[in-house]
Amino acid sequence: MPQLKVLLPDSIKLNPALPDGATAVTYAAMEPVPEEHRDADVLVVWGNRWRDLRQTAPSFTNLKLVQALMAGPDALLTMDFSPSVTMCNGVGLHDQTVSEHALAMLLTMVRRLPASAEAQRDHRWANELGGNQELHPDGPVTTLLGARVLIWGFGSIGTTLAPMLRGLGATVTGVARSAGERKGFPVITDDTLADELGRTDALIMILPAGDDTADALNAERLGQLKQGAYVVNVGRGNSVDEAALLEALQSGQLGGAALDVFKKEPLPEDSPLWDAPNVLITPHGAGGRPVEADELIEHNVAALIEGGELRNVFREGA
Repeated sequence: MPQLKVLLPDSIKLNPALPDGATAVTYAAMEPVPEEHRDADVLVVWGNRWRDLRQTAPSFTNLKLVQALMAGPDALLTMDFSPSVTMCNGVGLHDQTVSEHALAMLLTMVRRLPASAEAQRDHRWANELGGNQELHPDGPVTTLLGARVLIWGFGSIGTTLAPMLRGLGATVTGVARSAGERKGFPVITDDTLADELGRTDALIMILPAGDDTADALNAERLGQLKQGAYVVNVGRGNSVDEAALLEALQSGQLGGAALDVFKKEPLPEDSPLWDAPNVLITPHGAGGRPVEADELIEHNVAALIEGGELRNVFREGA
């Protein structure tokens, strides 16, 4: 049996222990894959320039598997890879890091750290932020103790984040396509979302990109949120109607927003979100560091050779 050629991007340090029958070749992720390597059997994708990948996708002659390291590889579905190519994603590789970032962003807002940072810049001791405080004052929550947190997009990241929030005293509910219980947490669907939004102190968005999630958090849904609620988005930028979000912030409907993803990235310098009241912006930094990527590559290359079951398949090759 001929050796399988596995292309590994140079955008991340990878050193998978490939099984006998597979050979690794490193390629430049920010350049088109060279012609001499378009006979590869496996293409690992991470940090690629999409226009280059789109250009070279149809020219692979032996490709059997595209292994993406992203949790939401929606862009790959727009590439003209042969229908015979199976595609796998990186679900599970970003659970811990994105959960950590989401928790940091939420705590930053709840504990009013942006206001403290502003006072620090002004060399002002902010008495209103310290000293004796009500545990549960009117308005936005200032602690996760007893707070109601709704996670919209309750997949592997959401179910990793939920116990962290519960450990800090929050009551957590998930939103997904089917209702019930998942990993010990109640899950609702769109059917009862309006009622739950009205009780929500913090809404965390972890939705993937897609036609069915575009502007999921629109003016109507924002209006259904409890007055003074916080919004955190670590999913995809297309899931939030940014104009409606801005209006909700300016009107005081929201207590604040912590945003890691946007419809257009980098966020344009003239975007009004930069100067919106009580907004925290991070530059799509929640993930960006796959955990145990080598192990996923090792497993799927071995499965390809041995006829085993691939992990994280999101498009089966014809």
